[in-house]
Amino acid sequence: MLTRAETADASSADAGDKLPAEIARREALCARLDDARRRLEARAKARAAAERAADEAKVAARGARSDRSKGKRPKPPDETPKASEQSNLTDPDSRPMRKSKRHEYRQAYNAQAVVDAEGSQPVVAARVSDCASDINELAANIEAIPPALGRPETVLADSRCANGAEVAALAERGIDALVSVSAEDRRRTHDFRPSRPAKPARQPKAPWCREMAAKLDSKAGRALYRLRKQTVEPVFGIVKAVLGFTRFSLRGLDKVDGEWRLVALACNCKRLHNLRMAAS
Repeated sequence: MLTRAETADASSADAGDKLPAEIARREALCARLDDARRRLEARAKARAAAERAADEAKVAARGARSDRSKGKRPKPPDETPKASEQSNLTDPDSRPMRKSKRHEYRQAYNAQAVVDAEGSQPVVAARVSDCASDINELAANIEAIPPALGRPETVLADSRCANGAEVAALAERGIDALVSVSAEDRRRTHDFRPSRPAKPARQPKAPWCREMAAKLDSKAGRALYRLRKQTVEPVFGIVKAVLGFTRFSLRGLDKVDGEWRLVALACNCKRLHNLRMAAS
């Protein structure tokens, strides 16, 4: 590489100032933009097809009511891309995401992990999603567990996974889900600032939310859900702070998914090594 660089410097043609052929040629760039347009259109059609079943159910429920004058007629799903939708030319599978409202948007993926709450607490499933929200990821995460490990009897998840359809899907498979239906307590343990007046807790409206809140309020439910913080949260802390893995190096959903599985494998190897050293 050094020899090639010296040869390029010694040559009369200043190749270093030339733009890459992919950008220099207008036709190639237009073709990439056209591919991005088709991806956005295909994504919008897929989203509309998924929403069409729910829209038909709303229309049927509206027609069954005796008083049809109340309420607006549900709008059919739109198959055209929204003005705010984007498609990255470098990594089309990635999506603009941000950690919270206080953070900036980045082209990213959503890394998921399922951790066993008993025994050595290994990562039993790891997958990557291109959706910034975890609202529809609970059932897919459980399905990612290898069949050789069996299926869990109880699943613990935070409020970001609070979805009645996902909880019902797990219940059909005989899996009991404990999902928080309220905001997590973010007050620090050693916080000496005066506490604000406590606001009355908002009662959930959905029937499944009320049932879940009652289940979590029981003594057994609180004891089980308490395991979530000490089970999965340390895994992400170890991956970022100890292993130093804070960003993906590959592009494309399949490659990023494989990279995340390797990181989970490394985390399990480190965990088992530490347990072996502690036992010796």
